[in-house]
Amino acid sequence: MEQETVKSKMNLTPADDLVDEVWGKKGTPERDAMEARLEEDLQAYFIGEAIKEARLKQNLTQEELGRRAGIKRTQICKLERGKSPMPLSTLSRVFKALGIATATLDLGIGGKIALW
Repeated sequence: MEQETVKSKMNLTPADDLVDEVWGKKGTPERDAMEARLEEDLQAYFIGEAIKEARLKQNLTQEELGRRAGIKRTQICKLERGKSPMPLSTLSRVFKALGIATATLDLGIGGKIALW
């Protein structure tokens, strides 16, 4: 019974209301920009995880992969954490160093194009 009293005194705010308050309502430029940044960050994370997984499967250190790709270990570290935007040419060198020789980009109705 004491717990019910505490709950009834709490003023809870739905998470959606907090998101709207901090980043703006859906459809506003601020919210659209935030959602675009989140999407970019998520994609960078997935790419980083794929690189890390492939590197670990080959028992390579970040240093070794960096040497193979011709970039610094710190760049590999940032890339794996999804913290560093890299040019496509650098990503290509990293993936090729991992033995991933081809990649395609699916443009939906625009078709698919080879990246390398």
